[in-house]
Amino acid sequence: MISSSNIKQKVDSLWDKFWSGGISNPLTAIEQMSYLIFLKRLEDNDNAGIASAKRRNTKYKSLFAKDKECRWSYWSQLPGDVMLKHVRDKVFEFLRNLGGETSTFTQHMQDAYFIIPKASLLQEAVKIIDDLHISEQNVDVQGDMYEYLLSQLATAGKNGQFRTPRHIIRMMVKLVNPKIGERVCDPACGTSGFLFNAYQHILESNTSSEVLDYDEEGIPHHLIGDKIADKKLFNFLKTHSLTGYDFDSTMTRIGAMNLMLHGIDNPKILYTDTLSKKFNEKEIYDVVLANPPFKGSIDENDVNSRFKLKTKKTELLFIELIYDLLVMGGRAAVIVPDGVLFGTSNAHIDLRKILIDKCKLEGIISMPSGVFKPYAGVSTAVVVFQKGGITDKVWFYDMQADGYSLDDKRNKTEANDIPDIIEKWNRKEFSAKSLLVDVKEIKENKYDLSISRYKKIEYEEIEYEKPELIMRKVLKLEKEIESDIENIKQMLSKK
Repeated sequence: MISSSNIKQKVDSLWDKFWSGGISNPLTAIEQMSYLIFLKRLEDNDNAGIASAKRRNTKYKSLFAKDKECRWSYWSQLPGDVMLKHVRDKVFEFLRNLGGETSTFTQHMQDAYFIIPKASLLQEAVKIIDDLHISEQNVDVQGDMYEYLLSQLATAGKNGQFRTPRHIIRMMVKLVNPKIGERVCDPACGTSGFLFNAYQHILESNTSSEVLDYDEEGIPHHLIGDKIADKKLFNFLKTHSLTGYDFDSTMTRIGAMNLMLHGIDNPKILYTDTLSKKFNEKEIYDVVLANPPFKGSIDENDVNSRFKLKTKKTELLFIELIYDLLVMGGRAAVIVPDGVLFGTSNAHIDLRKILIDKCKLEGIISMPSGVFKPYAGVSTAVVVFQKGGITDKVWFYDMQADGYSLDDKRNKTEANDIPDIIEKWNRKEFSAKSLLVDVKEIKENKYDLSISRYKKIEYEEIEYEKPELIMRKVLKLEKEIESDIENIKQMLSKK
C-alpha cells in the first residue's frame, strides 16, 4: 500500500469531496473518479507518444488532433460552470467515439455517463487529481493509489459490491503459483484483484532479490522483471496473459482502470456473463483464480448448455465453468461457500465428483466466517485443484485466523495462519490445523469435503476423585459453615 501520507490524504480528500458533493454510493463515486483519472492519463500518454515520436523522428497521430479542446490541460482550466457543461457534453462524447483506438477501457467508456452534479465538485476533484501528479508517479505508486481508493469499498460495503480481501488473494495466488508465459483468467473479475496480484507474483518471481523491496504488509515493490530475458514473453505478460470477465459494466471499467494503473496498458477486461449462452470459451487458461458470486441463481432459460450439472445455483455452475476454462494440467484456486463442500443435492455431489474424479483435488482451506465482514458473515473455503491427474489424498487446513480481527472492525492482529498455510502447502504437512485424507475415505462419505467430517476430535481425559473422598470434603465444609454461623450468632447476641 502507498507509504506517502500526503498521497493518502489527497485520496481521502477526493473521496470526501464526492461524498459531501452528493455522490454517496461508493461504487458510483469510484466510477466517476476513474473517468477523471483516465482523462488525465489519456493526455499524459498522448504527450509521451508525441515526445517519443519526436526523439525517433517518426510520425505520431495525436488522439486529440481534431479535438484539442478535449485535452485535460485545456478544459481543466475553464470556469466551473463552463467546465461542467464542456466535460458532460463534449469530452464524454469524444471518449465514446474513440472506440478501440486506445484500449479496452476506452471501449468500456462507450456506455459511460458523466453524473457529477456540481461544478464546484468537478473543480475540486480536478485540482486533487492534478496535485496527485499521477503521470510522474511510478507504477507501484499509481497502482497503490487506486487500490487505496478501492479500499473505500470495504468500509462502505454498499449494494452488495465488495472486494475479496487482498491478503486472501495473495495467499491463493501463491498456492497456484502462476508463471511467465501462462494465461491467467478470472471469470467474475470485479475490480481485477486476482489478475493484478497474479501479475505482481509473476514479476516478483522474475525480479532479482536485491532489487525487490517489501512494505509492512509484505507486498513486493520495484517489480521490474529483470530476469525475463525474452522480450516476447515480457510483452505476452503485458498484453495477453491476463483476462477478466464481469457482467457488471461498472466493474469492468473499474477493473480495467485498476490494471492500467498497475502497468497493463491495454487490459483485457470483457463485459459478459460467463454463465450465459453467449459465452463459449473452453480450455484456454493455465490458471484460473476467482471468488465468483454465490447464494444466487440464474435464469434457467439463459444457462449455457455446456453445463452438465442440473442446477441454477451460481456457486456450483461457476466451478464447473472454471473446470471447462482450464487446459489439461491447468490450476485453479476458487473461493466457495461451505455448502458446496457438504451439500447433499445431486448437483452438489456431482460437482464434488468432478473435482475428485476428473481433477487432482489438492487442497481445501477452511476459512473463518469473519473473513468477509463487515458485509458478509458466511463461512467459506478455498478449493485448489488441477484439471486432470489423479486425486490420491486431499490436504485440509483449518484456518482460524487471517491476521485481522473477525468482527466488523477487522483490525490487525498478530494471530495469522496464512504464513503457515503457504509454508506447509508444498509438503502437505500434518499439523494441529491440517490433515491429509485418503480419497477412498472421502468417496465413502458421499464425496463430503468438509474438514469437520475428517478432523478427529481429541477428548481430554479428566480424572475425578473417588466418591468417598468427595463426601468427606463436603462434610468437612458443612461443619466449617455451621461453626461460622454459630460464631456470627454469638457476636450478634453480645451486641
